[in-house]
Amino acid sequence: MRRILFFIFIFSFFLIEEGKLKADKGDVENGMELFKKNCTTCHSIDLEKKMIGPALHGVTERRNRKWLHQWIKNNKFLRESGDKEALEVYKEYGNIEMNPFPQLSEKQIDDILSFIKNPDSIKKKENHKINHNNEANENNDKEENQFLVKLIIFCFGILSLILLWILYRIQILIRLINKGETKVSTFRKQNFIINILYKKILGNDKKKWYLFSCFTGFFLLFGIYETWIFLMKIDVNKGYKPEQPIYFSHKIHSGINKIDCQYCHSSAKYGKVSGIPSVNVCMNCHITIHEYNGDYLEKGKSREKYNQEIQKIYKAIGWDPETRKYSKKIHPIQWVRIHNMPDFVYFDHSQHILTGEKSIKKLKKVNLVCNACHGEVQKMDTVEMYNDFTMEWCISCHKNVGIDKKNKYYKEYFPSSKTNKKITVDMIGGTECAKCHY
Repeated sequence: MRRILFFIFIFSFFLIEEGKLKADKGDVENGMELFKKNCTTCHSIDLEKKMIGPALHGVTERRNRKWLHQWIKNNKFLRESGDKEALEVYKEYGNIEMNPFPQLSEKQIDDILSFIKNPDSIKKKENHKINHNNEANENNDKEENQFLVKLIIFCFGILSLILLWILYRIQILIRLINKGETKVSTFRKQNFIINILYKKILGNDKKKWYLFSCFTGFFLLFGIYETWIFLMKIDVNKGYKPEQPIYFSHKIHSGINKIDCQYCHSSAKYGKVSGIPSVNVCMNCHITIHEYNGDYLEKGKSREKYNQEIQKIYKAIGWDPETRKYSKKIHPIQWVRIHNMPDFVYFDHSQHILTGEKSIKKLKKVNLVCNACHGEVQKMDTVEMYNDFTMEWCISCHKNVGIDKKNKYYKEYFPSSKTNKKITVDMIGGTECAKCHY
């Protein structure tokens, strides 16, 4: 009889622990990815903060596996069955119904539960990656510093040689002057510069005067040329990247997290300007993402710095992450505009994206039409003006980019065209003044 009771006890123990055993066998990394995709709208990724839903830290200890599977799959059905625990959770959180997840398999739910139970294993791997990245950054810094030291030493060496040569020439000049002077005319005495040139440098040698005249003429033309270049560069701000009121990394959002450009710049495809996203667009994600937990850290930045910038978003829109309510205290963000066309220039984003997308991609050899003008923004931490954006730059593009005859617009423009000859934008009036200035 004792043996029978012992086996019953062992069997019952394994039934109770079954959920824990299966959860422990789950894929923690896959569970984290599934959690991010399905759960972070209502639950904090760090598992210890209460949001719309409860903090999930220790939930695998408080509830058994079978109950958690039923709750995640269809919590409404579980409540309607009269389950007391389900009804208590529902009432505790203001009768807010959790979304059902019937699409998740048993294995996927076990993976999520495994992540909830063992989040520290992921943190250890992330810390290892961060340490590895920091070591790599330190090595790169050392290499850069060594290169800069070598470059400075080389420049000082060249400068020393130049100074030695100048001193040598001055010594020769002094020796020549000390040999004596010839008589000078009244004209040379009255003209100080001519007098100095004649007396101390050129003398009465016609060849020297001829060479000096040529040099002066060349210097004058070079000065005019440099002045012209300087004038043409006025308000050409290539490389301009001002400091913004809220630090925003396009590399993290567009590059690493693959957020489409037009999710934020929604008017670029169908409007004249690309538009600056309102804070409401930011809050679509940051209502649940209140901390930065990514692997990538920009040089000189820390997670604390990123978290401070997220708090600035909350301040701007008046969001309290503790009470999860909006207040009426808002502080509009005063973004600093980077790309700003003059008032006398007309430019339409939609015209280039809808009509010229394929042709521009082909000419500029880019995968994204935005990159043709703005560079690889998805790799930029701080966005800068990538090109000159001068009239010459625009016209050179119009002279080289061919139109896409399969585009709906050009099908109407060339309804009976059967030629395979390349037709560029300038051939259809793309360089006429009134196209951009009216």
